Amino acid sequence: MKVRAAVLESFGEPLVVQELDLAPPREGEVLVKLHACGVCHTDLYSASGADPGGYTPCVLGHEGAGVVEEVGSGVTLVEPGDHVITLFSPECGKCEHCRSGKTNICTAVRAQQGQGHLPDGTPRFSRDGEPIRHFMGTSTFAEATVMPEIGLAKIDRAAALDKVCTLACGATTGLAAALWKAAVEPGSTCVVFGAGLVGLGAVLGCKLQGAERIVAVDLSEARLELARRYGATETIVAGDGVVQQILDMTGGHGADYTFEATGLAGVMAQAVEAARFGWGLCTILGVAGKGETVDIVPRLLITGRTVQGGSFGGARGRTDVPKLVDMYLEGKIDLDGFVSHELTLDDVNRGFELMEAQDGIRSVVRF
Repeated sequence: MKVRAAVLESFGEPLVVQELDLAPPREGEVLVKLHACGVCHTDLYSASGADPGGYTPCVLGHEGAGVVEEVGSGVTLVEPGDHVITLFSPECGKCEHCRSGKTNICTAVRAQQGQGHLPDGTPRFSRDGEPIRHFMGTSTFAEATVMPEIGLAKIDRAAALDKVCTLACGATTGLAAALWKAAVEPGSTCVVFGAGLVGLGAVLGCKLQGAERIVAVDLSEARLELARRYGATETIVAGDGVVQQILDMTGGHGADYTFEATGLAGVMAQAVEAARFGWGLCTILGVAGKGETVDIVPRLLITGRTVQGGSFGGARGRTDVPKLVDMYLEGKIDLDGFVSHELTLDDVNRGFELMEAQDGIRSVVRF
Protein backbone atom coordinates (compact mmCIF):
# COMPACT_ATOMS: atom_id res chain seq x y z
CA MET A 1 0.00 0.00 0.00
CA LYS A 2 1.02 3.63 -0.47
CA VAL A 3 1.46 5.84 2.62
CA ARG A 4 2.71 9.33 3.26
CA ALA A 5 5.55 9.47 5.76
CA ALA A 6 8.19 11.85 7.15
CA VAL A 7 11.63 10.53 6.21
CA LEU A 8 14.96 11.47 7.76
CA GLU A 9 17.16 11.65 4.64
CA SER A 10 20.23 13.33 6.17
CA PHE A 11 21.22 14.20 9.74
CA GLY A 12 20.68 17.82 10.64
CA GLU A 13 18.25 18.39 7.77
CA PRO A 14 14.44 18.78 7.91
CA LEU A 15 12.37 15.64 7.52
CA VAL A 16 10.95 15.14 4.03
CA VAL A 17 7.28 14.17 3.77
CA GLN A 18 6.83 11.84 0.82
CA GLU A 19 4.98 8.79 -0.46
CA LEU A 20 6.40 5.37 0.40
CA ASP A 21 5.42 1.78 -0.19
CA LEU A 22 4.41 -0.17 2.91
CA ALA A 23 4.44 -3.95 2.62
CA PRO A 24 1.79 -6.02 4.44
CA PRO A 25 2.54 -7.55 7.84
CA ARG A 26 4.38 -10.86 7.99
CA GLU A 27 4.28 -13.52 10.69
CA GLY A 28 3.88 -11.96 14.14
CA GLU A 29 3.43 -8.48 12.68
CA VAL A 30 0.59 -5.97 12.66
CA LEU A 31 -0.42 -3.14 10.32
CA VAL A 32 -1.55 -0.09 12.29
CA LYS A 33 -3.32 2.94 10.85
CA LEU A 34 -1.98 5.89 12.84
CA HIS A 35 -4.44 8.47 14.16
CA ALA A 36 -2.01 10.61 16.17
CA CYS A 37 1.67 10.85 17.04
CA GLY A 38 3.56 13.04 19.50
CA VAL A 39 6.75 14.84 18.42
CA CYS A 40 9.27 13.73 21.04
CA HIS A 41 12.76 14.98 21.90
CA THR A 42 14.14 11.53 21.03
CA ASP A 43 13.03 12.06 17.42
CA LEU A 44 14.90 15.38 17.34
CA TYR A 45 17.90 13.76 19.04
CA SER A 46 18.17 11.16 16.28
CA ALA A 47 17.45 13.63 13.47
CA SER A 48 20.25 15.90 14.67
CA GLY A 49 22.87 13.17 14.34
CA ALA A 50 23.66 13.21 18.07
CA ASP A 51 22.44 9.63 18.49
CA PRO A 52 25.46 7.32 18.09
CA GLY A 53 23.15 4.57 16.85
CA GLY A 54 21.31 6.74 14.32
CA TYR A 55 20.96 5.91 10.62
CA THR A 56 19.40 7.23 7.42
CA PRO A 57 17.13 7.05 5.55
CA CYS A 58 14.43 6.11 8.02
CA VAL A 59 10.88 7.01 9.02
CA LEU A 60 11.03 8.71 12.41
CA GLY A 61 8.32 8.88 15.08
CA HIS A 62 7.59 6.61 18.03
CA GLU A 63 4.89 8.25 20.18
CA GLY A 64 1.91 6.90 18.26
CA ALA A 65 -1.64 5.66 18.71
CA GLY A 66 -3.95 4.15 16.13
CA VAL A 67 -6.17 1.27 15.06
CA VAL A 68 -5.17 -2.21 13.94
CA GLU A 69 -5.96 -2.66 10.24
CA GLU A 70 -4.46 -6.05 9.45
CA VAL A 71 -2.55 -8.81 11.24
CA GLY A 72 -0.02 -11.32 9.97
CA SER A 73 -0.05 -15.04 10.60
CA GLY A 74 0.32 -16.21 14.17
CA VAL A 75 -0.78 -12.92 15.74
CA THR A 76 -2.85 -13.51 18.89
CA LEU A 77 -2.43 -10.37 21.00
CA VAL A 78 -4.50 -7.97 18.86
CA GLU A 79 -7.05 -8.12 16.06
CA PRO A 80 -8.38 -5.70 13.43
CA GLY A 81 -10.32 -2.86 15.01
CA ASP A 82 -8.36 -2.83 18.25
CA HIS A 83 -7.11 0.54 19.45
CA VAL A 84 -3.43 0.46 20.30
CA ILE A 85 -0.51 2.52 21.54
CA THR A 86 2.85 1.89 19.88
CA LEU A 87 5.69 0.70 22.12
CA PHE A 88 9.33 1.43 21.37
CA SER A 89 9.94 -0.75 24.43
CA PRO A 90 8.12 -4.01 23.64
CA GLU A 91 7.08 -6.72 26.07
CA CYS A 92 7.23 -10.29 24.83
CA GLY A 93 6.65 -11.86 28.23
CA LYS A 94 8.88 -14.79 27.32
CA CYS A 95 12.54 -13.66 27.18
CA GLU A 96 14.80 -13.92 30.21
CA HIS A 97 14.41 -10.21 30.96
CA CYS A 98 10.61 -10.26 30.81
CA ARG A 99 10.41 -13.40 32.95
CA SER A 100 12.81 -12.02 35.54
CA GLY A 101 10.41 -9.38 36.79
CA LYS A 102 13.48 -7.18 37.38
CA THR A 103 13.36 -5.02 34.26
CA ASN A 104 11.09 -3.70 31.53
CA ILE A 105 13.80 -3.98 28.88
CA CYS A 106 12.69 -6.85 26.64
CA THR A 107 15.40 -8.52 24.55
CA ALA A 108 13.17 -10.44 22.11
CA VAL A 109 13.58 -8.09 19.14
CA ARG A 110 16.12 -5.61 20.50
CA ALA A 111 19.01 -6.44 18.15
CA GLN A 112 17.04 -6.05 14.92
CA GLN A 113 15.10 -3.05 16.24
CA GLY A 114 18.38 -1.23 16.86
CA GLN A 115 19.29 -1.67 13.20
CA GLY A 116 15.98 -0.28 11.93
CA HIS A 117 14.56 -3.67 11.02
CA LEU A 118 11.55 -5.72 12.01
CA PRO A 119 12.29 -9.04 13.78
CA ASP A 120 13.04 -10.94 10.54
CA GLY A 121 15.85 -8.51 9.70
CA THR A 122 14.07 -6.52 6.99
CA PRO A 123 12.01 -3.30 6.88
CA ARG A 124 8.47 -2.92 5.47
CA PHE A 125 8.94 0.60 4.11
CA SER A 126 10.49 1.15 0.69
CA ARG A 127 10.81 3.80 -2.01
CA ASP A 128 11.17 2.74 -5.65
CA GLY A 129 12.51 -0.57 -4.39
CA GLU A 130 14.98 1.05 -1.96
CA PRO A 131 14.49 -0.16 1.66
CA ILE A 132 13.67 2.60 4.15
CA ARG A 133 14.43 1.62 7.72
CA HIS A 134 12.17 1.83 10.76
CA PHE A 135 12.87 3.90 13.88
CA MET A 136 12.72 2.47 17.41
CA GLY A 137 10.63 -0.39 16.05
CA THR A 138 7.72 1.98 15.45
CA SER A 139 8.04 4.68 12.70
CA THR A 140 4.87 6.56 13.54
CA PHE A 141 5.50 9.69 11.45
CA ALA A 142 3.47 7.89 8.79
CA GLU A 143 -0.15 7.32 7.91
CA ALA A 144 0.36 3.63 8.69
CA THR A 145 3.15 1.41 9.98
CA VAL A 146 3.94 -2.26 10.49
CA MET A 147 5.16 -3.44 13.90
CA PRO A 148 5.68 -6.65 15.86
CA GLU A 149 2.62 -7.53 17.91
CA ILE A 150 4.66 -7.43 21.13
CA GLY A 151 5.25 -3.73 20.44
CA LEU A 152 1.59 -2.78 20.77
CA ALA A 153 -0.47 -2.08 23.88
CA LYS A 154 -4.17 -2.79 23.40
CA ILE A 155 -6.24 -0.06 25.08
CA ASP A 156 -9.82 0.93 25.83
CA ARG A 157 -11.51 2.21 22.66
CA ALA A 158 -13.09 5.07 24.62
CA ALA A 159 -9.74 6.84 25.02
CA ALA A 160 -8.95 9.80 22.74
CA LEU A 161 -6.05 8.65 20.56
CA ASP A 162 -4.72 12.17 20.07
CA LYS A 163 -4.23 12.44 23.84
CA VAL A 164 -3.17 8.94 24.90
CA CYS A 165 -0.49 8.89 22.20
CA THR A 166 1.62 10.83 24.74
CA LEU A 167 1.70 7.62 26.79
CA ALA A 168 3.76 5.96 24.05
CA CYS A 169 6.83 7.66 25.49
CA GLY A 170 7.01 10.96 27.38
CA ALA A 171 4.04 10.87 29.74
CA THR A 172 4.54 7.22 30.67
CA THR A 173 8.26 7.73 31.29
CA GLY A 174 7.56 10.30 33.99
CA LEU A 175 4.46 8.71 35.44
CA ALA A 176 5.82 5.17 35.61
CA ALA A 177 9.09 6.36 37.13
CA ALA A 178 7.27 7.84 40.12
CA LEU A 179 4.52 5.22 40.38
CA TRP A 180 6.52 2.03 39.92
CA LYS A 181 10.24 2.45 39.22
CA ALA A 182 10.96 4.66 42.22
CA ALA A 183 7.71 3.72 43.99
CA VAL A 184 7.45 7.08 45.75
CA GLU A 185 6.17 6.72 49.31
CA PRO A 186 3.35 8.79 50.83
CA GLY A 187 4.55 11.77 52.83
CA SER A 188 7.92 11.93 51.08
CA THR A 189 9.77 14.87 49.56
CA CYS A 190 10.44 14.73 45.81
CA VAL A 191 12.38 16.98 43.45
CA VAL A 192 11.82 16.85 39.68
CA PHE A 193 14.45 18.44 37.44
CA GLY A 194 12.81 19.52 34.17
CA ALA A 195 9.17 20.40 33.59
CA GLY A 196 8.68 19.15 30.05
CA LEU A 197 6.38 16.21 29.36
CA VAL A 198 8.54 13.65 31.19
CA GLY A 199 9.05 15.92 34.18
CA LEU A 200 5.38 16.85 34.40
CA GLY A 201 4.51 13.16 34.29
CA ALA A 202 6.88 12.58 37.21
CA VAL A 203 5.33 15.47 39.15
CA LEU A 204 1.87 14.00 38.61
CA GLY A 205 3.09 10.52 39.53
CA CYS A 206 4.55 11.83 42.80
CA LYS A 207 1.23 13.51 43.57
CA LEU A 208 -0.69 10.31 42.87
CA GLN A 209 1.65 8.47 45.24
CA GLY A 210 0.88 10.91 48.06
CA ALA A 211 4.17 12.80 48.25
CA GLU A 212 3.97 15.66 50.76
CA ARG A 213 6.40 18.00 49.01
CA ILE A 214 7.03 18.08 45.27
CA VAL A 215 9.61 20.59 44.05
CA ALA A 216 9.82 21.28 40.31
CA VAL A 217 12.98 22.79 38.81
CA ASP A 218 13.08 24.39 35.37
CA LEU A 219 14.37 27.44 33.53
CA SER A 220 10.90 28.38 32.27
CA GLU A 221 8.46 30.20 34.55
CA ALA A 222 5.61 29.11 32.26
CA ARG A 223 6.54 25.45 32.68
CA LEU A 224 6.92 25.86 36.42
CA GLU A 225 3.41 27.30 36.55
CA LEU A 226 2.18 24.23 34.68
CA ALA A 227 4.08 22.03 37.13
CA ARG A 228 2.14 23.65 39.97
CA ARG A 229 -1.06 22.76 38.16
CA TYR A 230 0.06 19.12 38.02
CA GLY A 231 0.95 18.89 41.69
CA ALA A 232 4.19 20.72 42.44
CA THR A 233 4.03 22.30 45.88
CA GLU A 234 7.15 24.42 45.31
CA THR A 235 9.18 25.54 42.31
CA ILE A 236 12.76 26.65 41.69
CA VAL A 237 14.16 28.47 38.67
CA ALA A 238 17.09 26.34 37.51
CA GLY A 239 20.62 27.62 38.04
CA ASP A 240 24.01 26.92 39.58
CA GLY A 241 22.76 27.26 43.15
CA VAL A 242 19.81 24.91 42.83
CA VAL A 243 21.30 22.06 44.87
CA GLN A 244 22.00 24.36 47.81
CA GLN A 245 18.46 25.72 47.59
CA ILE A 246 17.10 22.19 47.81
CA LEU A 247 19.36 21.39 50.77
CA ASP A 248 18.23 24.58 52.51
CA MET A 249 14.58 23.64 51.89
CA THR A 250 15.09 20.19 53.40
CA GLY A 251 17.03 21.00 56.53
CA GLY A 252 20.32 20.16 54.86
CA HIS A 253 19.30 16.55 54.18
CA GLY A 254 18.15 16.51 50.55
CA ALA A 255 15.07 14.95 48.95
CA ASP A 256 13.85 11.39 49.44
CA TYR A 257 13.40 11.06 45.67
CA THR A 258 14.84 13.04 42.80
CA PHE A 259 14.01 12.69 39.12
CA GLU A 260 16.06 14.02 36.22
CA ALA A 261 14.07 14.75 33.06
CA THR A 262 16.28 17.04 30.98
CA GLY A 263 18.89 14.88 29.27
CA LEU A 264 21.61 17.28 30.46
CA ALA A 265 24.58 15.62 32.13
CA GLY A 266 25.12 18.58 34.45
CA VAL A 267 21.55 18.40 35.68
CA MET A 268 21.90 14.65 36.22
CA ALA A 269 24.77 15.40 38.61
CA GLN A 270 22.60 17.96 40.41
CA ALA A 271 19.83 15.38 40.81
CA VAL A 272 22.28 13.00 42.48
CA GLU A 273 23.63 15.69 44.79
CA ALA A 274 20.12 16.78 45.78
CA ALA A 275 19.10 13.28 46.91
CA ARG A 276 18.95 12.71 50.66
CA PHE A 277 21.99 11.25 52.34
CA GLY A 278 21.17 7.92 53.94
CA TRP A 279 18.47 6.77 51.56
CA GLY A 280 17.84 9.23 48.73
CA LEU A 281 16.96 7.68 45.37
CA CYS A 282 17.84 9.48 42.13
CA THR A 283 16.13 8.28 38.94
CA ILE A 284 17.69 9.37 35.64
CA LEU A 285 15.15 9.62 32.81
CA GLY A 286 16.76 11.93 30.25
CA VAL A 287 18.99 10.85 27.36
CA ALA A 288 22.35 12.64 27.36
CA GLY A 289 24.32 13.56 24.25
CA LYS A 290 26.84 11.28 22.59
CA GLY A 291 30.02 10.89 24.64
CA GLU A 292 28.74 12.82 27.67
CA THR A 293 29.43 11.55 31.17
CA VAL A 294 28.16 12.32 34.66
CA ASP A 295 30.63 13.05 37.46
CA ILE A 296 29.51 11.66 40.82
CA VAL A 297 31.54 12.14 43.98
CA PRO A 298 31.88 8.62 45.47
CA ARG A 299 31.07 9.90 48.95
CA LEU A 300 27.55 10.70 47.75
CA LEU A 301 27.04 6.99 47.15
CA ILE A 302 28.93 5.78 50.20
CA THR A 303 26.62 7.85 52.39
CA GLY A 304 23.56 6.04 51.14
CA ARG A 305 22.30 7.57 47.94
CA THR A 306 21.17 5.29 45.12
CA VAL A 307 21.17 6.17 41.42
CA GLN A 308 19.08 4.27 38.89
CA GLY A 309 18.07 4.64 35.27
CA GLY A 310 14.53 4.41 34.02
CA SER A 311 14.07 3.69 30.31
CA PHE A 312 10.37 4.29 29.60
CA GLY A 313 10.12 4.97 33.32
CA GLY A 314 10.48 1.26 33.98
CA ALA A 315 7.03 0.63 32.49
CA ARG A 316 6.22 -2.76 30.99
CA GLY A 317 4.49 -1.65 27.84
CA ARG A 318 1.68 -4.11 27.26
CA THR A 319 1.02 -4.48 31.00
CA ASP A 320 1.33 -0.95 32.36
CA VAL A 321 0.35 1.42 29.54
CA PRO A 322 -3.27 0.17 29.45
CA LYS A 323 -3.43 0.85 33.21
CA LEU A 324 -2.42 4.46 32.61
CA VAL A 325 -5.05 4.77 29.86
CA ASP A 326 -7.65 3.54 32.35
CA MET A 327 -6.45 6.12 34.87
CA TYR A 328 -6.86 8.79 32.19
CA LEU A 329 -10.43 7.67 31.51
CA GLU A 330 -11.12 7.71 35.26
CA GLY A 331 -9.96 11.33 35.45
CA LYS A 332 -6.90 10.60 37.57
CA ILE A 333 -4.43 11.65 34.86
CA ASP A 334 -4.84 14.82 32.81
CA LEU A 335 -3.24 14.06 29.46
CA ASP A 336 -5.17 16.76 27.62
CA GLY A 337 -3.15 19.48 29.31
CA PHE A 338 0.07 18.00 27.94
CA VAL A 339 -0.95 18.59 24.31
CA SER A 340 -0.09 22.19 23.47
CA HIS A 341 -0.03 22.13 19.65
CA GLU A 342 -1.84 20.09 16.99
CA LEU A 343 -0.09 19.67 13.65
CA THR A 344 -0.52 17.92 10.32
CA LEU A 345 2.12 15.54 8.99
CA ASP A 346 3.27 18.24 6.57
CA ASP A 347 4.06 20.45 9.58
CA VAL A 348 6.09 17.82 11.48
CA ASN A 349 9.28 19.92 11.31
CA ARG A 350 7.37 22.72 13.01
CA GLY A 351 7.07 20.36 15.96
CA PHE A 352 10.87 20.30 16.25
CA GLU A 353 11.01 24.09 16.06
CA LEU A 354 8.44 24.46 18.84
CA MET A 355 10.38 21.99 20.97
CA GLU A 356 13.67 23.84 20.54
CA ALA A 357 11.92 27.10 21.43
CA GLN A 358 10.38 25.43 24.51
CA ASP A 359 7.00 26.55 23.20
CA GLY A 360 4.42 24.35 24.90
CA ILE A 361 4.79 20.80 26.16
CA ARG A 362 3.92 18.39 23.38
CA SER A 363 3.04 18.87 19.71
CA VAL A 364 0.84 16.12 18.31
CA VAL A 365 0.52 15.22 14.64
CA ARG A 366 -3.01 14.21 13.75
CA PHE A 367 -3.67 12.06 10.71
